[in-house]
Amino acid sequence: MPLALFALTIAAYAIGTTEFVIVGLLPTVASDLHIDLPLAGLIVSVYALGVTFGAPILTALTGRMARKPLLMSLMALFVVGNTAAALSPSYETLLVARVLSAFAHGVFFSVGATIAADLVPADRRASAIAMMFMGLTVAIVTGVPLGTFIGQIFGWRATFWAVAGLGVIALTALTALLPSNLPRPAPARLIDQVRVLGSGRLLIVYGMTALGYGGTFVAFTYLASILEQITGFASSSVSLILVLYGLAIAAGNLVGGRFADRDPVRALTFLFLAQAAVLALFSFTALSPWLTLPTLALLGFLSFANVPGLQIYVVELAKKFRPGAVDVASALNIAAFNLGIAIGAWVGGLVVASPLGLGATPWVGAILVAGALGLTIWSGALDRRATLIARTA
Repeated sequence: MPLALFALTIAAYAIGTTEFVIVGLLPTVASDLHIDLPLAGLIVSVYALGVTFGAPILTALTGRMARKPLLMSLMALFVVGNTAAALSPSYETLLVARVLSAFAHGVFFSVGATIAADLVPADRRASAIAMMFMGLTVAIVTGVPLGTFIGQIFGWRATFWAVAGLGVIALTALTALLPSNLPRPAPARLIDQVRVLGSGRLLIVYGMTALGYGGTFVAFTYLASILEQITGFASSSVSLILVLYGLAIAAGNLVGGRFADRDPVRALTFLFLAQAAVLALFSFTALSPWLTLPTLALLGFLSFANVPGLQIYVVELAKKFRPGAVDVASALNIAAFNLGIAIGAWVGGLVVASPLGLGATPWVGAILVAGALGLTIWSGALDRRATLIARTA
């Protein structure tokens, strides 16, 4: 693999760390800024919404820029956003800083995946894209627990300084290693994205993505608080538990891809059913440290095992219903993932602020995932009906 691909992977690692590390820092941020947990949870929602709506719009607006200067500008914006977060004197300025980082996040992955594919021969494109996205997985396994540990020892601002430092390293690597003559594809138009959103079948899958992926974030957003306030773990143990959770996520992502290759709808039906069941179970096992750990490992495995199946299924349906906009359909599914994070964190905040309280977030998340299960069953029935009509025609 070319060295330029490793530069993209380092950047993906930095971006993945800044997206998810806030989960381990919410209690610390809330205490330092004198806000309650639901308000702190909006830091997660605002970032995810920045990715959701910023990515398609900014990707279209920057479509005519040369690829290398664009990626360098995005990483510079990433560094500025995380530096501003570290310096934020108030909750409001922290939200603005997170939105800046989110804008860089969305466009980087939209453009970076195309560049990764162009850096290698045609028969190695999938591997190149997988290597770049491996930066995200490694960030969940190592960057998030390490960032949480740094934040608990030196304060949450130190974590954002560290992430900004990662951004500087990534920017340096991109500047030194990325070729200047990268091909520039035809810019994606906003009208193409609107046309994709006009497909009812694709909207069902986007609903599956938002509810299925987002359901976990009702509880995951407040995981550190659950572990400290309900399970009774010391705050110093949270970073180690996040390592366990991250390893389970990595395993689930790999196994879920193989499972979905055969029949994505059947795989997603099973995964959503299991995910909803484990989330509901977590409402009870969260009371015991010994039962919490295996439950979280299983939940981490299931939470990201659905990601490959959802992406595969969107591409399959886009080829049937919007064949001229398969890439756009796939990119909008990434937006649906982040919309799910925003919805999950927001709903979790409402639950925490309600009489139900923090302990209810897992089973409320299970209800959202059950909604995704219902949409999956519906979509599968529509597929079977279309196949039957095609055979009898």
